[in-house]
Amino acid sequence: MTAFSFPVVPRYAEIDQQGVVFNGHYLTWFDEACAGFLDHLGVTYPGLIDSGLDIQVVHSEIDYRAGVRWRDSVRVQVRCAHVGTTSFTLDFEVLRRTDDSDEQTAVRGHNVYVVVSTDDWAKRPIPDRLRDALGNPLQP
Repeated sequence: MTAFSFPVVPRYAEIDQQGVVFNGHYLTWFDEACAGFLDHLGVTYPGLIDSGLDIQVVHSEIDYRAGVRWRDSVRVQVRCAHVGTTSFTLDFEVLRRTDDSDEQTAVRGHNVYVVVSTDDWAKRPIPDRLRDALGNPLQP
């Protein structure tokens, strides 16, 4: 599956005293990119909720390579890396560009999501519609 890109505008309030985006905000960006990715696939987050299912993050990893600064041009690239029985993994890459630079990777990370029932919050198999939309990514 090809990557989906989600544009992000670093907000002034996300910048810390070191002049870069505070690390916790990347997880928010990953969450926004996940929702955009699901929309792109035609399996929306509200649609999952309406069907009695939800997804929960059970594991996150983030590797920082370069700081993102206020006014940088930023996009979060999303790819599905793995689909299991009840969980799937999305890889994220935060790409930044300043006015006078080439695009560079600032952050890489991934989240593991588990499908759960909204009735009892127990694990459920990935629904066929979501599984089909996620495709058959290469195993990590």
